[in-house]
Amino acid sequence: MIENSKLITYAKNHGTPLYVYDGDLIIQKYKGLYELIDYPKLKVLYAMKANYNVGILKLLKKHNAYLDTVSPAEVFLALKLGYENEKILFTSNNITDEEMHEVQATGVLFNIGALSSLEKYGKYYPGSNVCIRFNPDVYAGENKYVQTAGALTKFGILMSDVDKVIDIAKNYNLKIIGLHEHTGSGIGTTEQVFESMNNLLSLAAKEKFPDLQFIDFGGGLKVNYTPLARVIDWKYFGKKVGELFREFCKDYGKELYMYFEPGKYIVAESGYLIIEVNTLKNNRGRLIAGTNSGFNHLIRPLLYGSYHHIENLTNPNGVKKVYDVCGNICESGDCFAEQRELPEIREGDLLTIKTAGAYCYSMGSLYNLRSMPTEILVFDDKEIVVTQKISNQKLAEQIIKSSNFESI
Repeated sequence: MIENSKLITYAKNHGTPLYVYDGDLIIQKYKGLYELIDYPKLKVLYAMKANYNVGILKLLKKHNAYLDTVSPAEVFLALKLGYENEKILFTSNNITDEEMHEVQATGVLFNIGALSSLEKYGKYYPGSNVCIRFNPDVYAGENKYVQTAGALTKFGILMSDVDKVIDIAKNYNLKIIGLHEHTGSGIGTTEQVFESMNNLLSLAAKEKFPDLQFIDFGGGLKVNYTPLARVIDWKYFGKKVGELFREFCKDYGKELYMYFEPGKYIVAESGYLIIEVNTLKNNRGRLIAGTNSGFNHLIRPLLYGSYHHIENLTNPNGVKKVYDVCGNICESGDCFAEQRELPEIREGDLLTIKTAGAYCYSMGSLYNLRSMPTEILVFDDKEIVVTQKISNQKLAEQIIKSSNFESI
């Protein structure tokens, strides 16, 4: 983990708000999955939606990473960074026909999770290879908005519709080379992962899917956001996963590839958002620390009620007090933490919001026309500026340049 003294130095060098990513930890997490999961034909696909930072993507590429993508722009970004199309899986989600044609032209494999989408793809591209996403009927995750299976989700084809999938594939001579499921994000118990795996494997009989090359069990591996979070026995998890899949492959009669897509697990703990306190208020005893960032930079607390650990970098030994740590966006819900005990906060203090490497910058926006922060990647004792914050004046100029206001 990056020492607090270095985070302070980075903030002084690059200003705040500032995202810092620990590249060494990212690669350690990525490689560690290959050591953790006891199966020889494993492919770990990094989920780009977790963090599309080009520095992180290039670093992962150097270590032979595969990618899980969910939009045409993610596919094109990966290709422009030098990823081969064979190393990219595209999971379609309510895409337009135009987007379908765009991605299909790249040669990237489609992972399709709706019967109507499969029918449409088959009509346009008969004889193609495809992957099918099923709903494993196991819903899990740290919040209802990140649970991607079960009766109420928009994701995946119902397992009860497996025969409809096979009929569509036969009608258009589609070759189903992969099956996929994804249960949710931040899954707290390994038993839910095993259950969803078993449900998908129960569909994958060779007589129904004779051409399988891989089965993809999604992601959702838990990340510890709180200091006292329950620790998962990953060694047991990796061994059990290997046993389940080996047993299936033995019955199938062929050693298939096993895919996992743990985007958050790979990058979440690598990230730090450093912010500066610029305003202090005492509202009838309730202390409010106002900062130069907001939910447009890190929306997880507002969107999911998520906890992110916060530390006072510049006054770590101050007397503990209870604060609301708030942002600079004109919305009442713009708080990173409410009633959080922290060492005394003074105007000018630097705070670091930890475990900010996944679904933080990538979910950012220009709401209130406030620029996104600078991002730096630290690895091998190098400090690389990947994304530079633009000034308020340049942001306004970009808005005007991209518009057609003169014709109004």
